Amino acid sequence: MKPIFVAVDTPDLDAALNIVSAVRDYAGGVKLGLEFFAAHGPSGVARIAAVGLPMFLDLKLHDIPNTVAKAVEALKPLEPAILTVHAAGGREMLSAAKAAAGTRTKVIAVTVLTSLDSTDLKELGYRYAPEDQVAHFAALAREAGVDGIVCSGAEVRSARSRWPEGFFVVPGIRPAGADIADQKRVVTPAQALDDGASVLVIGRPITNAPDPGEAIRAIAATLANNEEVRVQA
Repeated sequence: MKPIFVAVDTPDLDAALNIVSAVRDYAGGVKLGLEFFAAHGPSGVARIAAVGLPMFLDLKLHDIPNTVAKAVEALKPLEPAILTVHAAGGREMLSAAKAAAGTRTKVIAVTVLTSLDSTDLKELGYRYAPEDQVAHFAALAREAGVDGIVCSGAEVRSARSRWPEGFFVVPGIRPAGADIADQKRVVTPAQALDDGASVLVIGRPITNAPDPGEAIRAIAATLANNEEVRVQA
């Protein structure tokens, strides 16, 4: 699997289709979030999937176990490659989500959003710093039987060392010199891959570029050496 999943965070179906078509040669898949799903639902996901790239549904489901399980089951016909739920929903909810998912879907637990830092966590009532909170949620997710977690590049090396077989989705990726916008815990694509990321989620540096296809090609080129090392390992 190519590591770059392009975050197509737009409610505009035509714009989304244009972006996906532009990046298809270099992307490992497409991430569709709440903006897109709220606007177009399952039929919109099917339109994007028809382009031929794996789908990552980043819906961050978080509710009582029964409700989340039913939501995951309702999404099963779409066969997403990756589906997110919130680790904060607890062990029972995580287990229920995994049990309800199709065999082709990796259920991934969101730990600490990349828009949050230590100050934000304290304000929310969490007692741990981001790295420790991610470690806590990662242990819970592993015990619950899901496939992996979403964490920032700042935590992925530590998380990978504790969960070698886990699947690690890393958002908040920014090429060197890029605007970090509303992200607070960011790393470069090469650093995230070196540190153990399975999937790199990259949005605005690609989707806001004048030529998204050229933008992802340039980023992919910076990862070529990393990929060769991983294959040899």
